Amino acid sequence: MKRAVPASILKPLAACAALATLAFATPALAQEKTLRIAMTAADIPRTLGQPDQGFEGNRFTGIPIYDSLTQWDLSKADAPSVLIPGLAASWAVDAKDKTKWVFKLRPGVKFHDGSAFNADAVVWNVQKVLDKDAPQFDPSQVGVTASRMPTLRTARKIDDMTVELTTSEPDAFLPINLTNLFMASPAQWQKKFDAAAGATPADKAKAAWTAFAADPAGSGPFKVTRFVARERLELAANKAYWDPKRVPKIDKVVMLPMPEANARTAALLGGQVDWIEAPAPDAMPQITQRGFKIYSNAQPHVWPWQLSFVEGSPWLDKRVRQAANLCIDRGGMKQLLGGMMAEPKGTVPPGHPWFGKPGFDIRYDVKAAQALMTQAGYSAAKPIKVKVQISASGSGQMQPLPMNEFAQQSLKQCFFDVQFDVIEWNTLFTNWRKGAKDPSANGANAVNISFAAMDPFFAMVRFVSTKAFPPVSNNWGYYGNAEVDKLVADARTSFDDKARDAALARLHTHIVDDAPFVWIAHDVGPRAMSAKVKNVVQPKSWFIDIATMTMD
Repeated sequence: MKRAVPASILKPLAACAALATLAFATPALAQEKTLRIAMTAADIPRTLGQPDQGFEGNRFTGIPIYDSLTQWDLSKADAPSVLIPGLAASWAVDAKDKTKWVFKLRPGVKFHDGSAFNADAVVWNVQKVLDKDAPQFDPSQVGVTASRMPTLRTARKIDDMTVELTTSEPDAFLPINLTNLFMASPAQWQKKFDAAAGATPADKAKAAWTAFAADPAGSGPFKVTRFVARERLELAANKAYWDPKRVPKIDKVVMLPMPEANARTAALLGGQVDWIEAPAPDAMPQITQRGFKIYSNAQPHVWPWQLSFVEGSPWLDKRVRQAANLCIDRGGMKQLLGGMMAEPKGTVPPGHPWFGKPGFDIRYDVKAAQALMTQAGYSAAKPIKVKVQISASGSGQMQPLPMNEFAQQSLKQCFFDVQFDVIEWNTLFTNWRKGAKDPSANGANAVNISFAAMDPFFAMVRFVSTKAFPPVSNNWGYYGNAEVDKLVADARTSFDDKARDAALARLHTHIVDDAPFVWIAHDVGPRAMSAKVKNVVQPKSWFIDIATMTMD
């Protein structure tokens, strides 16, 4: 039997449709072949080079506007996305010193302002987030960048088209991590700096980055033409883009922040937008009946509760952690979501090269869960109290309120008393690096932030390594020990693909068995689009490529 989304969570579509019509009726847009996208974010992701708003920022202001040295292949729907050359044509680790990497750059690339991309630009962009003495250093970009490439230390120009990157330790993950470092135009920033007012160089730099965000220059397939905070971002095709396969066929893209699922759905059905992320599950039959298309695909995307291991946390007992994993009715939740999720067996699925051989089988088994809780000293008369910090919307968060309410009810039968601290998505994402010991946790002993699992650092290392404790990276709950650190080191220092995969499989086995997460769902990235949007490839990735799409 289909489970309805609670009325308290999802507002009536009719009311949202009326609001959407008022907010988005723009006659000029209706006359143009313009792709209008409703995001789950409550604000436009930052445009200054390093986006915020989680990976929705990378998807909608990172990848379209900018390029990185390495990037993900988003051209296939039937195979996992793999790493391919971006602004770097090739790269190799030094055979004698595996803390040094040489990147050969792609010639002939221009930024949107007409300036050349070269080795100086790479060094400048590394310094903007790692060198506090650099004029362009921007503390506001550090948090969303450095934690995603924690071992990168320096960049050195060898010649105009060659750079050497140095890491703090041998790190086979570096080329994958670099997909998150977007290259902004140093020349465009310098113009803003020269025109900026400020009492100190730091004040001028801050003003320059603010001005740059409103008029940025990357080298990506789209360039910014209009930016209105919390309202809209307009992009125009970069017809001079360096990759002929990705020169945009769509002339204009408009990004609209719309965090509420029903508002997004109403805007699509009312013809106010052409594409929505995460449509309201109960509206999916209506969406398809009206001629719209829903795209989805298995993707490396985990929707969990990440648990706290600080003193006094209710999750310190492994029996409690495993019981929670056994008490989630994932089949019922999948029905709630209209089938738009996959049921996890860990961070990666069985059959994945990193899955390994966990002894703990994540499944729905209430009796087994209750037995573990009884052993741990809990019962219906003496439940365990847990508090989870969650968001009402946000990048990759799927349908966070109804999903978390469903998990709350499911866990109640296994003697869990679950409370929620609901905060704004970007605030929650910022709190993630502050950790469970920080006042921002507000007493929560778990956090619900979905994450990408295509990068081994993103999938596992940043959550379990003691070197990733806050504020370095995202080990929010301070989980880890010497055994885990050894498994991480084995994986990180394996430069052969097969050896690296074997090491990651051992690490994943340990993680599943020790259960520092409650694995609740894997997303399949549902998005609904107008039938006039063509050549849509929904890859097995968190990301999607707008540049190759067309419109009737």
